[in-house]
Amino acid sequence: MYDVNDTLFISVPAEEDQENPWLRGAWRPQGKEYAVSGDELTIIGSIPEELDGIYVRNTHNNATTPTGIYHPFDGDGMLHAIRFRDGTCEYRNAFVRTTGFLAEQGAKKALWPGILQPQEYQRRGWGSMGSMKDNAGTDVIAHAGHLIATMSQGSEPWCLSPDTLETLGPNKNWAKLVPDGLSSHYKVDNATGEMTFFNYPQKAPFMNYGVVNKADNLVHYVPIELPGPRWPHDLGMTEHYSILHDLPYFFDEELLKKGIHKGSFHDDIPARFGVIPRYGTSADVRWFEAKPCWVMHLSNCFEDGDWVVQDGCIWDNLVKPPVGVEEDAHAIYARIRRNVDMHPTGAHLYRWMFNMVTGEVREFPLDDEVSEFPVISNDVVGRPYRYSYNALFEKGEWHLNGLKRYDLHTGEAVRLEFGPGRWGSEPAIARPAGSSAEDDGYCIVFITDLIQDRSECVIYRADDLTGDPVCTVILPERISVGTHSCWVEGDRIAGEGRAAR
Repeated sequence: MYDVNDTLFISVPAEEDQENPWLRGAWRPQGKEYAVSGDELTIIGSIPEELDGIYVRNTHNNATTPTGIYHPFDGDGMLHAIRFRDGTCEYRNAFVRTTGFLAEQGAKKALWPGILQPQEYQRRGWGSMGSMKDNAGTDVIAHAGHLIATMSQGSEPWCLSPDTLETLGPNKNWAKLVPDGLSSHYKVDNATGEMTFFNYPQKAPFMNYGVVNKADNLVHYVPIELPGPRWPHDLGMTEHYSILHDLPYFFDEELLKKGIHKGSFHDDIPARFGVIPRYGTSADVRWFEAKPCWVMHLSNCFEDGDWVVQDGCIWDNLVKPPVGVEEDAHAIYARIRRNVDMHPTGAHLYRWMFNMVTGEVREFPLDDEVSEFPVISNDVVGRPYRYSYNALFEKGEWHLNGLKRYDLHTGEAVRLEFGPGRWGSEPAIARPAGSSAEDDGYCIVFITDLIQDRSECVIYRADDLTGDPVCTVILPERISVGTHSCWVEGDRIAGEGRAAR
């Protein structure tokens, strides 16, 4: 089967006519949707017979010409999915058909400003600022038989079929119960099938926290009182707790009252991490103070006796988008480039430890090399674990140029570099049924090769990143670099209830 849908309205100028650096090169968007079986794909090597599941990655892939300054995280959500089963594969990609996307398709033009110019909005928007299109282009995860795609500020919980990528609409069971939406980095506990999530509206109490059970019912949703509006990005989860972030980056509250978003990092205010029982309330949160920082992505969290441990990538030097500024496009492009370059942030793997009995906090680096987008096996989310697979970055760019696997038991690490002009995405760890060790499986990643003008799905052994790829699947078109990904085990495609290994 080789189906192509090219009936959508696409008005982004061709790459050769494009001035915006975030709409050309590695960021060039696609306008076509494909459904391709393995018989129509070039496959180098052999797909492992025991590999059963779906690798899905989200992508900011704009369909219409932007109304103003375009930031690379403004683009419409597009999912790329490759299904593996019995030594075969199928590839699909599709736009997430949010309300905003469909409205712009109907109008045949952009209707909302991007993240840098929220003050330019002309109609109601979504997200914590309430002025952007709900692009659902940041995160993707599987829960209760469907994929859920969102943007980082908070989307409606957009559900898609894991088999066809058809947009099914906001979650029918509980979307109406969470009017402030679903922020990126919701977590699924494979042992219970529960999903924890949060959002952060710019109105009191400034955060909400919830739990959806394995039957896809909202069973817990409570306000979390913060000192003011914040811009957190991730949420921790352990067997019994969740970890909420109150970080010293936030907008000036007086200017916010005038609709002006001026964000600042306050290096004299401690970071606060709130440990809450999975079914706790704001009154149950234990707040722990740590050195001022910002945290974009966590590797994992777990319990160790009296300690709750949080591993993630700490940013020593916060670099955020120039929201609301008035500058010419080329000056803004330079600032965006610095914003998306991970090296000025100093992001590196770090550990925080919170003692639930004494209140003690311990924190220390696990590595000093710049890395981000850490991923682990789904089977150890919220539990003690050994391996974190982090993305490495090209200096001066956002491009992911390799991976680094950390062995947190021995302190050893191994590196994988994709090669010149080859830019990857967040990988996923796929453990087949019957696998024994945490790294007994595969590391899967989409790579866009600008030199060969193609994109690939590349499969490595998770326990041997330095070896040759097990298999490479050539995709039908070069795809834009993207954001987050997930692995959906074959026995989780239809719903939760998988036995934890």
